[in-house]
Amino acid sequence: MDHDKSTSCCCILDASTYVGFWILKKLLSRGYSVHAAIRRNGESEIEEMIREMETTEERLVVYDVDVLDYQSILVSLKTCNVVFCCLDSPEGYDEKEVDLEVRGAINVVEACGRTESIEKIVFSSSLTASIWRDNIGTQKDVDEKCWSDQDFCRNKKLWHALAKMLSEKAAWALAMDRRLNMVSINPGLIVGPSVAQHNARPTMSYLKGAAQMYENGVLAYVDVKFLADVHIRAFEDVSACGRYFCFNQIVNTEEEALKLVERLSPLIPMPPRYENEMHGSEVYEERLRNNKLSKLVEAGSAC
Repeated sequence: MDHDKSTSCCCILDASTYVGFWILKKLLSRGYSVHAAIRRNGESEIEEMIREMETTEERLVVYDVDVLDYQSILVSLKTCNVVFCCLDSPEGYDEKEVDLEVRGAINVVEACGRTESIEKIVFSSSLTASIWRDNIGTQKDVDEKCWSDQDFCRNKKLWHALAKMLSEKAAWALAMDRRLNMVSINPGLIVGPSVAQHNARPTMSYLKGAAQMYENGVLAYVDVKFLADVHIRAFEDVSACGRYFCFNQIVNTEEEALKLVERLSPLIPMPPRYENEMHGSEVYEERLRNNKLSKLVEAGSAC
């Protein structure tokens, strides 16, 4: 998709999430005008940085948004061509947050349906929306056709997975009903600069059940800068469609697991026996597949 960046306007909701902030930075660096819609979650360091950026960046406008307030969403979308929907709970996930995220996703998509300028929705979800169910350890290929099981997630109190799965499914159902052009990105665990500082609780929510993910070959992570680029690519490429699993590395060996612990420090302490040397050699079978993402990144995309 060949966008005229001088006239294209992008809305990021919620721009104060870790992913949203990096999409914001990438869009501005590429010459796009941006509406940074910030949820009223209380002051955060990222929110402060965005408001400071607004004072010097003429292509950036900040909006205060409540995702349960439909009208406030409509205001932030005005004149925009695309919305990057990046809903994440800064306080982590519990059963109450699941319902709030689903309602927020529905409101965002519904607002897009009533905004004539919107051409595409890029919905930021998670791998956890697809990897949790009873038989995951016996499935050879886990790809974009897979979904987490609602009852399994609820019984195991996997609230992050449940929120991402239900909100993405609700968004897809409404987008199809309203005939809206939507693409979803399903990232693995997000790592990157200051992730322990700016995305601590969502990270720990993602990691609930990490041992099972690791043993089942479905624990993976992605760098936030690469992830932001993928979101923008999904917007710019007219052929992008459906869901995209997004990860840089599958963690299926002890060595990779320890590297991940180091990247998340100090959120997760390094086990004492590993501080000086590596141990163990077991390799778990990789089950995740992201062939579709490779086609999007390298040479267009395929549904």
